[in-house]
Amino acid sequence: MNNQDTTAVLSPISEQAAEATTTSQPASTLITDVRPEAFRAPQDGARIAAERKRSPKLSDDKRFKIFCGSSNHALGEEVCKFIGVPLGEVRLQRFADGEVYFQLLENVRGVDVFLIQPTCNPVDEHLMELLIMIDALKRASAGRITVVIPYYGYARQDRKDRPRVAITSKLVADLLSTAGANRALLVDLHAAQIQGFFNIPVDHLFASPVLVSYCRELGLPDLTVVSPDAGGVERARFFAQKLGVPLAIVDKRRTDINVTEVMNVIGDVKGRSCLILDDIVDTAGTLVKTVEALYDQGAKKVYACATHAVLSGPAVARIEASRLEQLIVTNTIPLREEAQKLSKIKVLSIAGLLGRAIESIHMETSVSTLFN
Repeated sequence: MNNQDTTAVLSPISEQAAEATTTSQPASTLITDVRPEAFRAPQDGARIAAERKRSPKLSDDKRFKIFCGSSNHALGEEVCKFIGVPLGEVRLQRFADGEVYFQLLENVRGVDVFLIQPTCNPVDEHLMELLIMIDALKRASAGRITVVIPYYGYARQDRKDRPRVAITSKLVADLLSTAGANRALLVDLHAAQIQGFFNIPVDHLFASPVLVSYCRELGLPDLTVVSPDAGGVERARFFAQKLGVPLAIVDKRRTDINVTEVMNVIGDVKGRSCLILDDIVDTAGTLVKTVEALYDQGAKKVYACATHAVLSGPAVARIEASRLEQLIVTNTIPLREEAQKLSKIKVLSIAGLLGRAIESIHMETSVSTLFN
């Protein structure tokens, strides 16, 4: 414990909490702040008794709390602001060798807890952090633990497409359940059947309402929605129906990990504005090749939408050098600094979508209305 080194403090820590932890925890430098008095739990007996009942006003419901990890703290704060509740107080540190140390700084006994943590880059670190946070909540006797994973890492290995390979999306689902998660809230899975890998209830949200709304505002003339591969046809068809425009499909072949070859375009794109729709943009190799294939077929302008802006390696440079007009993404993953400077990338927030889903799950109302 003496070699512990602080890397992140994810929410304000009250003076009382700081004093209570310094006697039992290793000394380290923390960024601290005092939470507003309005957010402090009342101490009178009447209010404590009322905590046992759900309140229609979530800001007054002490049996409802939201925590988040370090992978996308800004999104966690935005979701809490949308709902009108404070972000839960935690201490997240790392030992000198990189091991995660996590402590809850408030009572969660019997509480309906939502834990926000996309497993984005570095995937392994954020996944392990999530598992440790779930374990801490379970051992603190949380009433129910719902993991909110806007970006589900390892989702691209969802079947045995080659001999002697792992199905990592199933492995991660098992890890989450074993750690103690009672429910999962996910956004735009790479393959919808991953829901079946979980042995706990799963709510699968789509970012399409947010993306469709923005694309309508663009008012692109003669628009065609384009699926970059056969696997994304269902997603692209839904998107095209919402916009009331035709659909085209790109026939491609994956030759290796992150390496694809565009074969041909199925559908009429000549003289039209094209909107490529995908769930993930990783190295942007497929995206750039699809853009060029559409221009070769006579497309007038090409835009792209993706829920998860992974943007690994040369992705930003490829997008900047391409003829792509604009890449529209959501904030499921925080953009790295290089991508934030690129004017071609437009980021839309899904905090409202997640906030409404969290409210519905807690109040036990239907989540399906959010699909529209």
